[in-house]
This record gives sequence, structure tokens and C-alpha cells, in this order.
Amino acid sequence: MKTKPSRKNDKKARKRGKSALNRVAASPSKSVSPAELLVQAAFVLQQGNIEGSVPLAKRALSLLPSDSEEALPALNLLGEIHVELGDIDAARRYFAQAAAIDEDGKISEDLGGGAEKFLWLAQLSEEGGQDSVDWFEKGALCLRIQIQALLDSKKTDADTEATIAEKTRKLAVALCGVVEVYMTDLSWEDEAEQKCEALITEATMVAPGFAEPWQTLASVRISQQKMEDAKAALTRSLELWKDLPPEDPSVPDFPTRVSLARLLMEADMDVEAIEVLERLVGEDDSSVEVWYLGGWGLYMMGEKQRNGEVKIENGDGESWKVSWISSRQWLQHSQRLFEQQDYQDERLGEHAEELLKTLNAELGGTSADAELEDGDEWEDEGSDEDEEMAGS
Repeated sequence: MKTKPSRKNDKKARKRGKSALNRVAASPSKSVSPAELLVQAAFVLQQGNIEGSVPLAKRALSLLPSDSEEALPALNLLGEIHVELGDIDAARRYFAQAAAIDEDGKISEDLGGGAEKFLWLAQLSEEGGQDSVDWFEKGALCLRIQIQALLDSKKTDADTEATIAEKTRKLAVALCGVVEVYMTDLSWEDEAEQKCEALITEATMVAPGFAEPWQTLASVRISQQKMEDAKAALTRSLELWKDLPPEDPSVPDFPTRVSLARLLMEADMDVEAIEVLERLVGEDDSSVEVWYLGGWGLYMMGEKQRNGEVKIENGDGESWKVSWISSRQWLQHSQRLFEQQDYQDERLGEHAEELLKTLNAELGGTSADAELEDGDEWEDEGSDEDEEMAGS
């Protein structure tokens, strides 16, 4: 199941995307096929020019019968583009149109069919609850059929094995999505806990080699106050990917690892949480939530060190100050990004401000953060480039 990827500033990549957009825009419409337009739209999107990919994909769709199977690739791409833009209503409409054409997901994925649109609609559901569950289950059924067909083919080549692994992981993630719905929107149902247990058991059996099912199992165990079981599941989840490079397909996506950091903090696995967050910052240093969680995690770690709840080998009794100084830097960076991005989560901002007040009272001063000044440079560079592209 795809999620919104992070896109850091990359001038060369943006210029490549801009050049591709200009080449296609200059071509007469009759000389460019819908397939070529979609390739260009996907390329421009991948290079970070989200807005620039929209007219290309829309132009491709306009050249196709909108209710035919031929339109599926364009509809799916437009759905993903609008997820990137944050226009959830438009994204939902495109995916729903694709689902109406390929109702059972039986059309080949090479032609734009398959389970992906159902999984997107589950995540984007306006109603949530049972509506999300229905879409997840539809996607899961489609994946089960595809996996069985591949197994029945008896093919043992590397490509087939990789495809089975990918679809198996998507199936497990879809099952985990249903678990999350039963833990939130449908938690009031009488059999919610039993359904969660059945689903998470299936997910861990289907895809034991992937991190997501174990992470979801940990979430279930935390909600049941079974903390030792939760820690065991979190440890197993981490061990499956922590030593792998970021580009490895077994590494969970960015939002999943942000959720993991929160679970680790809830389970008092503060060191592991900070390690996950430091890695996330290395991949994308523009996430308000990641900087906030790092600051909060370091604050809690320092508090435990100060109270003697955490034993520090060869410590001088001042380890808590080091943790709190780092906490203040993370929280200050989070606040700076919060203001720059006009971040919508007011509760997060208020909590960060409360923590900073406590830290400043204990440590003294407000500690000018040199790292934030460095942040000015990369933020300004990205802004200038965005303005240049917007004006083109």
C-alpha cells in the first residue's frame, strides 16, 4: 500500500522535471500519445514537480474514453498526484472512478487494474469505519487471488518470487489497516478485540518477514496493557530492517516509521525511538512531527535519567542535562518548521511550547540554535526555486 513519499529539495531533480514538462508542453497534442504523456507526468511527479504533473496527466485522460479500461492508468496517477497535493476529495473521486471500471480488481496491473485503488480508497474514506473496512477487504481479496494465481503458476524465477513477496506484504498491510480501524472507529463493536486478534494473527503468519505486522501487533498489545509482549513485537519489527539501507524495499515507509517511534516511546523504549527518529531526520529534515517527537523523546529520557529511573554506566550524574539540551534543540527546530509550514496540529505546537518553557526554566536561557540558522539556508533555497518554477 502506497503512502505519500517525502520529497526533499533537489535542484537538479527539479530542473530535470521542469525540462521534461517544458518539452511535452511544447509538443503538439496530436503528436504525443496518452501513454507518453503519462510517462512524462510520472517522471515530473517523481522529480518533485507535483503541480507540473497535473496538466500532463489530465491531458492524457482527456484523450481517452473516461469510463473505459484504457483510462485506468491515468485515473490512478491523477489520484496519487492529488494525494500529494493534499486534495483528498479529488484523489478520492479519481480512485472511485477507477474502482467503478475495475470493480473486482481483475484487470491486469500492467493495464492499471488490481488492488491498489481499493487500498487507497480505504485510507481516504470520508466515512471511515465500516466503509474503510469494506475497501480494505476488497483489496485484500484481490491480493489473495493474485497471490494464489502466482503460486499456482509454479514459477520459481526471481521476478515471480519478488512479485509474490510484494503482494504478500501489501496483503499484510491491508489486514493491519483493518486492525487499526477496529482499534479506533469501530472500537465500540462487541467483537472488535476478537477481530483484531484474528486479523493480526493472520497478518503475522502471512508476512512474518516484514516489519508492519509486528508493529501493528505491538499497537494492539499496548492497547491491552501487555507491555512486555508489545516490547517483544517492537524489537522483532525493528530487527527486520534497522540495519538495511533506506532504499531497501523491506524498510517501512516514512509515515509507518513515524508511528513506530510513537509506539516505542509508549513502550518506554526511548533509545530505540530516538535512533528511529534520527534516521528519519537524515532522510527528510522537513518533518515537523519528527523533530517534535525527537524533542519529546529526549525530554522523557532526560527526566528518567534525572530521577534515577535509567541507569547510566560511567555517568557523572549530569547525563540528563545532555539529553535536555538536545531536546531543546529538536523542539526549537520543530517550532521553526511549524511556523514556516503553517502546520495545522495546534496541540502539537502547544505541547512543544510547554516542554520548551520547562527546559528553559531548568537549563536557563533560550539557547540560540545554530542548526536552525543553517535551516534558513536550505529553506530559502527551496523557496526561491519553487517561486522560479511557479512563474515558469
